[in-house]
Amino acid sequence: MEFYTPERDNRRLDASNATGPDACLPSLFIIGDSISQGYTPIVREMLRGRCNVERPRANCGDTRLGLERLDEWLDGRRWDVIHFNWGLHDLCHRHPDSKVYGNRDKIRGTISVPIEEYRTNLETLVGRMKPSAKRLIWASTTVVPPGEAGRFEGDERRYNDVARRIMQAHNIPINDLHALSSTFTPDLFTQPGDVHFTEEGYRLLAQQVARFTHAPPT
Repeated sequence: MEFYTPERDNRRLDASNATGPDACLPSLFIIGDSISQGYTPIVREMLRGRCNVERPRANCGDTRLGLERLDEWLDGRRWDVIHFNWGLHDLCHRHPDSKVYGNRDKIRGTISVPIEEYRTNLETLVGRMKPSAKRLIWASTTVVPPGEAGRFEGDERRYNDVARRIMQAHNIPINDLHALSSTFTPDLFTQPGDVHFTEEGYRLLAQQVARFTHAPPT
């Protein structure tokens, strides 16, 4: 299936990538869903001249898609930093008859990736990424707001808890975007019940991503 990304965010992502990478700079590779597509152009702007910020153009969806396409995305390269997340699409409930974008329906739908499968998939993905980066950084899944059509509030905390234990076992630092997004006021979301953010919301996320990924390892 195709994973939804607002067209505005696809246009901004393409425009920000027009100049291409500088071979003299270190590399940051971002793997994530449409939330990361929203903040990646701003991270590029913030780190311009200090770091190449790259990512797949595609929405990286859920962990099943990650397992299927990770080798294609990594492209045989070794990156200085990989900043990665899966979660919002894993915990999403979908029904084929739903008219909401992405067929989201938490009443009639089925969860995309049950939490135990998510645990197994994410553990496998971490193992496959380790040889491809000097450093891995996990980004916790951003908040599910009230009234979201296909996601239950609080499920992201359960999935984040699973991810946290995996990252701790592998000594992978966590960029807690969930804690940050949990402080956002309603005006920083594109509309009520939508997981996507306004330009200002994405800028706040990007500031934390830029700080976290560009800081020297401890």
